[in-house]
Amino acid sequence: MTSEDGETAVIQSLAPGPTEGVSYPLKVFYCGQCSMPTEYCDYSGQTDLCRAWATQNAPELLEGLEISEEPAEGEEKKKQKRGGKGSKTGAAAAAGGKKKSGPQKVTLQREPRGKKSVTVIKGLATFDIELKVASKLFAQKFACGSSVTGADEIVIQGDVKDDLLDFIPEKWPQVTDELIDDLGDKKR
Repeated sequence: MTSEDGETAVIQSLAPGPTEGVSYPLKVFYCGQCSMPTEYCDYSGQTDLCRAWATQNAPELLEGLEISEEPAEGEEKKKQKRGGKGSKTGAAAAAGGKKKSGPQKVTLQREPRGKKSVTVIKGLATFDIELKVASKLFAQKFACGSSVTGADEIVIQGDVKDDLLDFIPEKWPQVTDELIDDLGDKKR
């Protein structure tokens, strides 16, 4: 291959094989704190603990490494926030911690989903009923799928609204027949 000047260009081969000037086998040193290679301790989220481990156990590894102590100007130290649907800070806190100031009512409604239908229950959390436990109980009782879909909502597969009108007061006496509203069928 020649360049515009007419000189021959040297292309380094990217073919697999040994690289000149490197002694094999390679020796990789792993951090005893984060169990990552020492070059990656900066990304482990435990940089101060990794630095303390390295100064105590392998000070020769710190000579060529730069483990940053503080974030750069303008940058904040970012921590990953854990959680999801089942986290206590989200749905459970909204349902259990903050009670609605309005009247306590349980609503039942049938919703069409394609050819089939589901039964939606809302308002059980206002009576301090654990939705996950209630959902599992409904799934066992009616031999169908049941899931908690919102802060105060359970969806049961199939039309079990009439059975729920009898089952809920039987299982939870604090929810009387008068506190259950049957909203009927939801239109598309």
